[in-house]
Amino acid sequence: MEEIAISKFKATCLAVLEEVHKTGKPILVTRFGKPVAEIVPPSAPEKSRGWIGSFAGTAQIVGDIIGPATDPDDWEVLRS
Repeated sequence: MEEIAISKFKATCLAVLEEVHKTGKPILVTRFGKPVAEIVPPSAPEKSRGWIGSFAGTAQIVGDIIGPATDPDDWEVLRS
């Protein structure tokens, strides 16, 4: 892994970030020879599924979904 002193990193920050982006290789930033940070490329972004199907597998059925929601006698009252 390539190392760079923190003072040089400060002066060439954008170039170092561009190098990590292009090569995909991490760079270790050191201060007085001791590591203080590691610059690594981002991991591959997760594919988004879009809004259609985005909640697939998240619902849970609770109770009876086939029977009437209310008592059948209540329906007779509502019809009149």
